[in-house]
Amino acid sequence: MKQELTITVPKDWSAVTLNQYLELRKDMLSYEGDEEALTACLFHHLCKFPLEYLQQLDLDTYISIKREILDFYNKVDYPLKKFIQIDGVKYGFEPNLSQMAYGAYVDISKYETLEIDTKWAEIMSILYRPVVRESGALYDIKPYNGDIDGDKFMKVGMDVHFGSLFFLSSLLKDLLNDTQKSLMGELMETDLPLKLKQILAKNGNLTHQLSNYHKEILQK
Repeated sequence: MKQELTITVPKDWSAVTLNQYLELRKDMLSYEGDEEALTACLFHHLCKFPLEYLQQLDLDTYISIKREILDFYNKVDYPLKKFIQIDGVKYGFEPNLSQMAYGAYVDISKYETLEIDTKWAEIMSILYRPVVRESGALYDIKPYNGDIDGDKFMKVGMDVHFGSLFFLSSLLKDLLNDTQKSLMGELMETDLPLKLKQILAKNGNLTHQLSNYHKEILQK
C-alpha cells in the first residue's frame, strides 16, 4: 500500500525561521563535500521531509523539488524591514543608530562578530523593540532597558534576519568608502563607539561572504 506524502517547498527565505536555518547550517557544515547528504539536509530542514522516504521519490520529483529550493537558496540580499510582527506585537528596527541608547551599544559590543549564529537572535532583540508611537514615517520604539529575549526571534523568517545583517554590513561599507561624507555619515562615524565599529569592521565583507557561502556549499 502506497503512502502519500505532502511536500511543501518554501518559495523564499521568509518561510524559513532562524531556528530552522541554524539547524540547516549546522548539518550542512558537517556534511560539506557530500552532495547527496547536503541535498538531504535541504529536503529535511527546508521542506520538513522525512529522510527515510527520500530515496523512494521518483527522479523527476526529486529533481523538481531540488530545483525549486535552489531557486531561492542563494538569494540572501534582502532589504531591511523596519517593522515586523511577533505574536501580534509590532516591532520596529532601531530608528536612529546614532542616538541608540548607550546600554544597547554596550550589549551589542559584547559579541565578537555580527553574524547569523546562535547569538544573532539576541542582537535582533536589541535592535528590534515594540513600537510605542508612530507619526507618518516617524516612529518610536520601547526604550532599551537591558531586557534581551532572543527566543522570540528564533521563529522570525530569515528574510528579516538577512535584511538586518546586510543593512549593518552595508552601513559600515558606506561609512568607510564615502570620501565625501554626508552630514549623517559624519554623525554616525563620530558617534559609533570604537568597539562597535571594530566589530562591524570585522564583518565588512559579510555580504560577499554570506552569498558565497550558499553558492560554494552547493556549487555542484
